[in-house]
Amino acid sequence: MSENISKIINELHIYEKQLLNAIKNNENISPEEVSLKNSLDIKSVMSAAGSLASKNIIEVQKDVSEIISLTSDGENFAKVGLPERRVLNELIVKEEIPMGELAKIAKLDKNENKIAIGWLVRKKWAKIDKGTIKITEIGKKYENDFTDDEKLLEILKSKSLNKSDLSERLLDGFKQLNERKNILNIDKNTKHSFKLLDLGKTILKKGFKIQKQATQLTHQQLKDDGWKNLEYRPYDINVEAPEIFPGKGHPLREIIEEIREVFLNLGFTESNGTILDSAFWNFDSLFQPQDHAAREMQDTFYVKKPIKCDLPNEELVSRTACVHEDGADTGSCGWECDWDLDVAKQSVLRTHTTGISTKFLNENEPPLKMFSVGRVFRRETITYKHLPEFHQVEGIVAAENISYQNLLGTLKEFYKKLGFEVRFRPAYFPYTYLSTECEIYLEEKESWIELGGSGMFRPEVLAPLGIKTPVLAFGLGIERLAMIRYDITDIRMLYKSDINWLREIPITNGIKLD
Repeated sequence: MSENISKIINELHIYEKQLLNAIKNNENISPEEVSLKNSLDIKSVMSAAGSLASKNIIEVQKDVSEIISLTSDGENFAKVGLPERRVLNELIVKEEIPMGELAKIAKLDKNENKIAIGWLVRKKWAKIDKGTIKITEIGKKYENDFTDDEKLLEILKSKSLNKSDLSERLLDGFKQLNERKNILNIDKNTKHSFKLLDLGKTILKKGFKIQKQATQLTHQQLKDDGWKNLEYRPYDINVEAPEIFPGKGHPLREIIEEIREVFLNLGFTESNGTILDSAFWNFDSLFQPQDHAAREMQDTFYVKKPIKCDLPNEELVSRTACVHEDGADTGSCGWECDWDLDVAKQSVLRTHTTGISTKFLNENEPPLKMFSVGRVFRRETITYKHLPEFHQVEGIVAAENISYQNLLGTLKEFYKKLGFEVRFRPAYFPYTYLSTECEIYLEEKESWIELGGSGMFRPEVLAPLGIKTPVLAFGLGIERLAMIRYDITDIRMLYKSDINWLREIPITNGIKLD
């Protein structure tokens, strides 16, 4: 036991020893007095007290007092009376007053008038009857009697009070006054005191020296041998270190960067588009009919300013119109309806990032490989699996002699880089044929989960762009991938900024690249 006490004493900081020494002489000493006598700032004193308390050497006691006083408005009410009292004084004489004349007769401003009516009814001093306020029998009894809140107001007119000194009835009055705005000032004063525990008494009985101790050496002390004369403070290597939360990327951003790195290492070029785009690029360039349900207001966000967007060159617009109306020379019959230029000019928040792919094809010659990552918008009801804003990633490959088999091979490699086993099943998408959905296998759930779509761009998409080579395209929703990666069932968790969850997410391990 003696060895343990000696070890504890040796590991005490000089501030802790100074505080213990001060408590030994006067257990009722305040932190401010300790600070003054030992030339320490109050922060150092309280830090030492907290450290000693954590070692069960002392107990830090807090006494919080609430001092109640009146504001300027409160002083005015104490002088002229609460609004309901001023009305009651008039009702004692008149017994009833029309509501419209109440403020004028009782000399109340607009705000006081509302307050008076509310409290008259609450205190049962008066009742409202057909636009008139009438005194009650209870109101008559209070002609010369005062309620608890009025009694407290009268006392506070001359002095401040400690809340702990209030009687039960005055405490009720305090609660009533405190419900009103700007009547009471409540100043909280906290006083700390120290109590020696058994371990503290044992340490003081054994005794200790108060002297400055070194915790680190300077270059000069090493150079002139000054270190030989220093008193060193021992370290407790078993003490629990504070938990540290290092800075790290948001988990959703980490996955986006991971996907970006996969694409770049596969030789893709990154392209970016604008969040606001024309319906032409968002819908028409992808051979989506102008009367398609996805273009309705309940599915798409349309923008008023600007209400219209500029379109690309007339030749591209004309070729797109022809494909929509009769299929042009694609072998398709199109949608067999008139194509409206004004509809194509509408401003929309992009519903997918696929419009970036058609823009890129219009501006670049194959062979090419491109990907894009961006936020998209749809009029979705917020639920555990849907958001009106989310992220998509798109990829396209355009070259001679590529085929559907190349698409499947590219997708297998892509998902392999992300660490997933993938399989494919037939699907339908408006702008691709053949089309397929990608499913990944989750071992822990022993099930396949749909994660993305893909296909070969239709001739109706490529012909207006002047692209004569096959183009394979694929994409996926990033939030769904994040939910799988971080094992969450509610998509909203990715945007809640739950600090505990964010701290628990491990720092990314990076990508294993073959």
